[in-house]
Amino acid sequence: CWRVEDYVVVQECARCSSFQAKSMTECEPTGFVEKITCATSKRDDFKRCRSAVMEAQVFWRFVGTMMSVTAVFAVLVVCRQRVLDRKALEKVRKQIESI
Repeated sequence: CWRVEDYVVVQECARCSSFQAKSMTECEPTGFVEKITCATSKRDDFKRCRSAVMEAQVFWRFVGTMMSVTAVFAVLVVCRQRVLDRKALEKVRKQIESI
């Protein structure tokens, strides 16, 4: 009913219980539901929702992963630069010795 009618949120977005997770299809995608009452039909229903806490955890996990990947690649760049510098110095040294 919530797709075609106005509704009032009776219970805010909360994690599904283990029973709800097994019995309600609304729990499957996100694991969170909110209880609503449709205005016209006065019918109680559940609607899937996204928890702000869950979204924050996903965001910070993403940020942490990206920072870790950045750190790994920064170390690889520094190591590669040192190898290239060493090769360049060796080449210059050999040219100087050959004179």
